Amino acid sequence: MADRTDLTAFMHDLADAATAAIMPHFRAAVDVENKEAKGFDPVTIADRAGEEAMRDLILKTYPSHGVLGEEHGNHQLDASHIWVLDPIDGTRAFITGLPTWGTLIGLNENGRASLGMMAQPFIGERFHGDGKEAWLQFQGARRQLRTRACSRIEDALMCTTDPRLFMGGEQPVFKRIEQATRNTRYGTDCYGFSMVAAGQVDLVIETGLKPYDIVALIPIIEGAGGVVTDWSGGRAEQGGQVVASGDPRLHEKVLRELATA
Repeated sequence: MADRTDLTAFMHDLADAATAAIMPHFRAAVDVENKEAKGFDPVTIADRAGEEAMRDLILKTYPSHGVLGEEHGNHQLDASHIWVLDPIDGTRAFITGLPTWGTLIGLNENGRASLGMMAQPFIGERFHGDGKEAWLQFQGARRQLRTRACSRIEDALMCTTDPRLFMGGEQPVFKRIEQATRNTRYGTDCYGFSMVAAGQVDLVIETGLKPYDIVALIPIIEGAGGVVTDWSGGRAEQGGQVVASGDPRLHEKVLRELATA
């Protein structure tokens, strides 16, 4: 079995492959399909091509590994090592030309997120971590990521993708937390989580996530000193209701609020 250094290098290979497949379609005329009959869940040729490029490389390099992907289904999910792929997290941003999307590459080992990368090829940033350390590579330089101290909800800068995604009892609880924070930004998808790891944002609250929306981000945030759980404080690899905080003290306070949903 490859060691962490080899697997981290392989994540960069996967990001390179996805970039080559995706970038010709960014800010170009591209057909958009809707995967959801009663809503809007866009997908493009770039999503499918990006995942296909990564899957092909995984199956060639690590044939004993499994793959869980958004666009092309699952392969060998009984494997001890499963790559969890989202070629374009933030397709709504992608189709509007906004660079707030990213390629998510995660590795589950025996059900637990162990390695992760968020690559943004237009900007050239790559956030990656292993749960113990986290790094940002940009313009040929690499710097270690650390979350920042923020113990009070009233001082927190928060991100979420869309407040309309919170349903039923989730909505008033989210609204109460949002009104208590110093500032909240919408439309951030994977970038909000990455900014927690970078020490720019203190809190992300989301709901309705799939595993491929979050697995890659868990080792990055944990490696930078933050916390990622579901709203009950459990592991977040399966998605659903997810909260990420840069400061464990803040996380405990937010969990108490979320418990009333």
